[in-house]
Amino acid sequence: MTIPNRPVRPIRSFMRREGKGMIARASTIKALWPRYGLSESGIDGFIDPPAIFGRVAPLIIEIGFGRGESLFQMAALAPEKDFIGIEVYRTGLSQLINQADRAGLHNLRVFCGDAREILQTRIMDASLDTVQIFFPDPWPKRKHHKRRLISADFIKLIALKLKPGGRLHLASDWADYAAWMLNVLSEDPHFENIAGTGCYAARPEDRPLSKYEGRGLALGHQTWDLIFKRLYNES
Repeated sequence: MTIPNRPVRPIRSFMRREGKGMIARASTIKALWPRYGLSESGIDGFIDPPAIFGRVAPLIIEIGFGRGESLFQMAALAPEKDFIGIEVYRTGLSQLINQADRAGLHNLRVFCGDAREILQTRIMDASLDTVQIFFPDPWPKRKHHKRRLISADFIKLIALKLKPGGRLHLASDWADYAAWMLNVLSEDPHFENIAGTGCYAARPEDRPLSKYEGRGLALGHQTWDLIFKRLYNES
């Protein structure tokens, strides 16, 4: 008997979890999606930011925005820029777009789905001014390191989507993962460390302090920022 080959399932950097209150969140998402939501399906081709936002402006993507605290604050404080968030958890999606709607933000849109697939099928090459990933899941157990979002392949994908001179900004409160990210980025020829070889950056003022991070700092925890520039001509 011939056993058919099963398709290889991609390794995910996330696991979907939905708790109580999903009906209310789904209602919020359904009501506000026409205004703030972008289709994750590649059938529609690459998005056209000037058509979406009605202007040409610097474009920032935040991957894994969680509850959306920092993304909302950045969009509210920089109306001259356009922001797109990518998140898989509907709790965070609901909270962010509800807050954006109450504030009347016009420079924010969201995707719900896997960042890898969205970058590959919905974002044009050399179209982004900044990609930011704040506090991704560290997957601390060694056997789970393969699930970490920051990898050599993923960084190469981000490099394709950034404009030359564009910025990649990462942050972590997990020392081992921060070192992992620094090593991955330092070995990629598409990027230059703005803080200097082997160095972390000081937290820039334009990265808001979330409640979670603030509590950690109050307890003596440390955070690490990494800011790299997309080179114009990599060797």
